[in-house]
Amino acid sequence: MSYTTEPISDITRERLMKVGTANVTNALLKRGFRNVYLLGLAPLDPAQGQLVGPAYTLRFMPAREDLDTMANYGKRDNLHRVAIEQCPQGAVLVIDAMGSTKAAAMGDMMALRLRHRGVQGVVTDGGYRDAPAILATGLPCYQKQSAPPATAIAMHPIELNGPVGCAGVPVYPGDVIVGDGEGVVCIPRHLVDEIAIEALDAFEYEAYAAQLIERGTSILDCFPATPESRAAYDQWVADGRPAFPPLETTP
Repeated sequence: MSYTTEPISDITRERLMKVGTANVTNALLKRGFRNVYLLGLAPLDPAQGQLVGPAYTLRFMPAREDLDTMANYGKRDNLHRVAIEQCPQGAVLVIDAMGSTKAAAMGDMMALRLRHRGVQGVVTDGGYRDAPAILATGLPCYQKQSAPPATAIAMHPIELNGPVGCAGVPVYPGDVIVGDGEGVVCIPRHLVDEIAIEALDAFEYEAYAAQLIERGTSILDCFPATPESRAAYDQWVADGRPAFPPLETTP
Protein backbone atom coordinates (compact mmCIF):
# COMPACT_ATOMS: atom_id res chain seq x y z
CA MET A 1 0.00 0.00 0.00
CA SER A 2 1.37 3.42 -0.93
CA TYR A 3 0.96 6.56 1.14
CA THR A 4 1.25 10.24 0.38
CA THR A 5 2.23 13.17 2.54
CA GLU A 6 1.45 15.62 -0.26
CA PRO A 7 -0.13 18.82 1.07
CA ILE A 8 -3.89 19.05 1.32
CA SER A 9 -5.66 21.71 -0.74
CA ASP A 10 -5.51 25.30 0.47
CA ILE A 11 -9.29 25.51 0.88
CA THR A 12 -9.44 22.31 2.93
CA ARG A 13 -6.61 23.52 5.13
CA GLU A 14 -8.31 26.90 5.56
CA ARG A 15 -11.52 25.19 6.68
CA LEU A 16 -9.78 22.87 9.13
CA MET A 17 -7.85 25.78 10.64
CA LYS A 18 -11.18 27.20 11.83
CA VAL A 19 -12.88 24.16 13.35
CA GLY A 20 -12.71 22.33 16.66
CA THR A 21 -11.52 18.76 17.00
CA ALA A 22 -14.96 17.94 18.43
CA ASN A 23 -16.57 19.10 15.16
CA VAL A 24 -14.24 16.83 13.19
CA THR A 25 -14.92 13.89 15.51
CA ASN A 26 -18.68 14.28 15.09
CA ALA A 27 -18.38 14.39 11.30
CA LEU A 28 -16.32 11.19 11.34
CA LEU A 29 -18.76 9.51 13.72
CA LYS A 30 -21.52 10.04 11.16
CA ARG A 31 -19.44 7.92 8.79
CA GLY A 32 -18.91 5.16 11.35
CA PHE A 33 -15.43 6.16 12.58
CA ARG A 34 -15.33 5.91 16.39
CA ASN A 35 -11.62 5.60 17.13
CA VAL A 36 -10.12 8.79 15.72
CA TYR A 37 -9.47 11.00 18.77
CA LEU A 38 -6.04 10.65 20.36
CA LEU A 39 -7.31 10.50 23.91
CA GLY A 40 -4.95 11.46 26.70
CA LEU A 41 -2.86 13.87 24.62
CA ALA A 42 -2.82 17.59 25.30
CA PRO A 43 -1.18 20.67 23.81
CA LEU A 44 1.91 21.97 25.54
CA ASP A 45 -0.04 25.23 25.68
CA PRO A 46 -3.78 25.50 24.85
CA ALA A 47 -3.00 28.85 23.22
CA GLN A 48 -0.28 27.47 20.93
CA GLY A 49 -2.48 27.65 17.82
CA GLN A 50 -4.33 25.29 15.50
CA LEU A 51 -2.45 22.36 13.98
CA VAL A 52 -3.36 20.97 10.55
CA GLY A 53 -1.30 18.80 8.21
CA PRO A 54 -0.74 15.33 6.74
CA ALA A 55 0.94 12.81 9.00
CA TYR A 56 4.56 11.74 8.59
CA THR A 57 5.25 8.99 11.11
CA LEU A 58 8.06 7.74 13.31
CA ARG A 59 7.69 4.48 15.23
CA PHE A 60 9.66 3.49 18.31
CA MET A 61 10.10 0.10 19.94
CA PRO A 62 11.63 -0.64 23.37
CA ALA A 63 15.35 0.05 23.66
CA ARG A 64 18.01 -2.63 24.00
CA GLU A 65 21.16 -1.77 25.89
CA ASP A 66 23.69 -2.91 23.26
CA LEU A 67 21.98 -0.94 20.47
CA ASP A 68 20.66 2.14 22.19
CA THR A 69 23.68 4.02 23.42
CA MET A 70 24.38 7.72 23.19
CA ALA A 71 27.16 6.90 20.71
CA ASN A 72 24.74 5.13 18.38
CA TYR A 73 22.16 7.85 18.91
CA GLY A 74 24.65 10.36 17.56
CA LYS A 75 25.16 8.53 14.26
CA ARG A 76 23.88 10.18 11.08
CA ASP A 77 21.67 7.20 10.22
CA ASN A 78 19.80 7.23 13.53
CA LEU A 79 16.14 7.20 12.44
CA HIS A 80 15.03 9.54 15.20
CA ARG A 81 17.37 12.24 13.94
CA VAL A 82 16.74 11.36 10.28
CA ALA A 83 13.00 11.88 10.84
CA ILE A 84 13.68 15.49 11.81
CA GLU A 85 15.41 16.08 8.46
CA GLN A 86 12.96 14.08 6.31
CA CYS A 87 9.56 15.10 7.68
CA PRO A 88 8.15 17.13 4.76
CA GLN A 89 7.38 20.80 4.89
CA GLY A 90 3.73 21.29 5.81
CA ALA A 91 3.44 17.84 7.45
CA VAL A 92 2.85 16.85 11.07
CA LEU A 93 5.38 14.51 12.67
CA VAL A 94 3.43 11.78 14.50
CA ILE A 95 5.60 9.81 16.92
CA ASP A 96 4.45 6.41 18.14
CA ALA A 97 6.24 6.21 21.47
CA MET A 98 4.27 3.15 22.62
CA GLY A 99 2.60 5.38 25.20
CA SER A 100 5.87 5.46 27.13
CA THR A 101 7.03 8.47 29.11
CA LYS A 102 10.20 6.75 30.34
CA ALA A 103 12.24 8.77 27.84
CA ALA A 104 11.86 11.75 25.53
CA ALA A 105 10.23 11.48 22.13
CA MET A 106 11.74 14.87 21.19
CA GLY A 107 13.66 17.79 22.64
CA ASP A 108 13.91 21.49 21.93
CA MET A 109 16.72 21.29 19.34
CA MET A 110 14.63 18.90 17.24
CA ALA A 111 11.59 21.14 17.60
CA LEU A 112 13.63 24.15 16.53
CA ARG A 113 14.90 22.34 13.44
CA LEU A 114 11.40 21.19 12.50
CA ARG A 115 10.09 24.73 12.86
CA HIS A 116 12.90 26.04 10.67
CA ARG A 117 12.10 23.42 8.00
CA GLY A 118 8.40 24.36 7.83
CA VAL A 119 6.95 21.32 9.61
CA GLN A 120 3.55 22.18 11.09
CA GLY A 121 3.88 20.44 14.45
CA VAL A 122 4.48 17.23 16.39
CA VAL A 123 2.16 14.75 18.10
CA THR A 124 3.28 11.92 20.37
CA ASP A 125 1.68 9.52 22.81
CA GLY A 126 4.87 9.81 24.85
CA GLY A 127 6.45 13.01 26.09
CA TYR A 128 9.04 15.68 25.41
CA ARG A 129 12.05 17.03 27.23
CA ASP A 130 12.80 20.77 27.37
CA ALA A 131 9.07 21.59 27.12
CA PRO A 132 9.48 25.32 27.98
CA ALA A 133 12.10 25.68 25.24
CA ILE A 134 9.89 23.79 22.77
CA LEU A 135 7.12 26.26 23.51
CA ALA A 136 9.52 29.10 22.78
CA THR A 137 10.06 27.76 19.23
CA GLY A 138 6.36 28.34 18.43
CA LEU A 139 5.95 24.81 17.07
CA PRO A 140 2.53 23.36 18.03
CA CYS A 141 3.15 20.15 19.96
CA TYR A 142 0.98 17.59 21.76
CA GLN A 143 2.07 14.99 24.29
CA LYS A 144 0.92 12.63 27.02
CA GLN A 145 3.15 14.17 29.69
CA SER A 146 6.68 15.51 30.00
CA ALA A 147 9.48 12.93 29.70
CA PRO A 148 12.91 14.49 30.36
CA PRO A 149 15.17 11.35 30.32
CA ALA A 150 17.28 10.79 27.19
CA THR A 151 15.56 8.90 24.36
CA ALA A 152 18.10 6.05 24.27
CA ILE A 153 17.25 5.05 27.84
CA ALA A 154 13.95 3.48 26.79
CA MET A 155 13.20 3.81 23.07
CA HIS A 156 14.66 2.60 19.78
CA PRO A 157 13.55 4.23 16.49
CA ILE A 158 12.55 1.44 14.13
CA GLU A 159 10.53 2.79 11.18
CA LEU A 160 9.79 5.99 9.27
CA ASN A 161 6.52 6.75 7.50
CA GLY A 162 4.70 3.49 8.04
CA PRO A 163 1.37 2.89 9.78
CA VAL A 164 1.50 3.52 13.53
CA GLY A 165 -0.74 3.38 16.55
CA CYS A 166 -0.61 6.67 18.45
CA ALA A 167 -2.65 6.91 21.66
CA GLY A 168 -4.55 3.84 20.45
CA VAL A 169 -5.55 5.41 17.14
CA PRO A 170 -4.41 4.01 13.78
CA VAL A 171 -2.51 6.69 11.87
CA TYR A 172 -1.45 6.04 8.29
CA PRO A 173 1.05 8.29 6.54
CA GLY A 174 -0.85 11.08 4.81
CA ASP A 175 -3.86 10.95 7.15
CA VAL A 176 -4.66 14.48 8.22
CA ILE A 177 -3.98 15.57 11.78
CA VAL A 178 -6.03 18.34 13.35
CA GLY A 179 -5.12 19.74 16.75
CA ASP A 180 -6.71 22.51 18.79
CA GLY A 181 -6.64 23.74 22.38
CA GLU A 182 -8.20 20.49 23.62
CA GLY A 183 -6.43 17.71 21.74
CA VAL A 184 -5.87 15.89 18.46
CA VAL A 185 -7.98 14.01 15.92
CA CYS A 186 -6.91 11.97 12.87
CA ILE A 187 -8.87 12.13 9.60
CA PRO A 188 -8.45 9.32 7.05
CA ARG A 189 -6.89 10.98 4.02
CA HIS A 190 -9.60 10.04 1.52
CA LEU A 191 -12.27 11.75 3.65
CA VAL A 192 -10.48 14.99 4.46
CA ASP A 193 -12.17 17.30 1.94
CA GLU A 194 -15.73 16.33 2.84
CA ILE A 195 -14.98 16.27 6.57
CA ALA A 196 -13.55 19.79 6.36
CA ILE A 197 -16.74 21.06 4.70
CA GLU A 198 -19.04 19.39 7.22
CA ALA A 199 -16.97 20.31 10.28
CA LEU A 200 -16.85 23.97 9.27
CA ASP A 201 -20.59 23.99 8.65
CA ALA A 202 -21.16 22.53 12.13
CA PHE A 203 -18.77 25.05 13.68
CA GLU A 204 -20.54 27.97 12.03
CA TYR A 205 -24.00 26.67 12.94
CA GLU A 206 -22.90 26.35 16.58
CA ALA A 207 -21.86 30.00 16.59
CA TYR A 208 -25.32 30.87 15.26
CA ALA A 209 -27.04 28.68 17.87
CA ALA A 210 -24.98 30.29 20.63
CA GLN A 211 -26.38 33.67 19.60
CA LEU A 212 -29.91 32.27 19.85
CA ILE A 213 -29.26 30.73 23.27
CA GLU A 214 -27.81 34.00 24.57
CA ARG A 215 -31.07 35.64 23.58
CA GLY A 216 -33.25 33.13 25.39
CA THR A 217 -33.90 30.33 22.88
CA SER A 218 -34.27 26.88 24.43
CA ILE A 219 -31.48 24.46 23.59
CA LEU A 220 -34.23 22.01 22.62
CA ASP A 221 -35.15 24.33 19.77
CA CYS A 222 -31.71 24.93 18.30
CA PHE A 223 -29.03 22.42 19.35
CA PRO A 224 -28.56 19.98 17.87
CA ALA A 225 -30.20 21.63 14.91
CA THR A 226 -33.87 20.97 14.35
CA PRO A 227 -35.37 21.10 10.84
CA GLU A 228 -36.81 24.49 11.76
CA SER A 229 -33.61 25.96 13.23
CA ARG A 230 -31.58 24.63 10.32
CA ALA A 231 -33.96 26.23 7.81
CA ALA A 232 -33.73 29.51 9.74
CA TYR A 233 -29.93 29.26 9.74
CA ASP A 234 -29.78 28.59 6.01
CA GLN A 235 -31.98 31.64 5.40
CA TRP A 236 -29.76 33.73 7.69
CA VAL A 237 -26.71 32.66 5.66
CA ALA A 238 -28.54 33.42 2.38
CA ASP A 239 -29.36 36.89 3.75
CA GLY A 240 -25.65 37.59 4.24
CA ARG A 241 -25.39 36.69 7.93
CA PRO A 242 -26.93 39.89 9.30
CA ALA A 243 -25.88 41.02 12.76
CA PHE A 244 -27.99 39.92 15.68
CA PRO A 245 -29.65 42.68 17.73
CA PRO A 246 -27.66 43.73 20.79
CA LEU A 247 -28.22 41.75 23.96
CA GLU A 248 -30.49 43.43 26.43
CA THR A 249 -28.74 44.62 29.55
CA THR A 250 -30.18 45.01 33.00
CA PRO A 251 -30.08 48.64 34.21
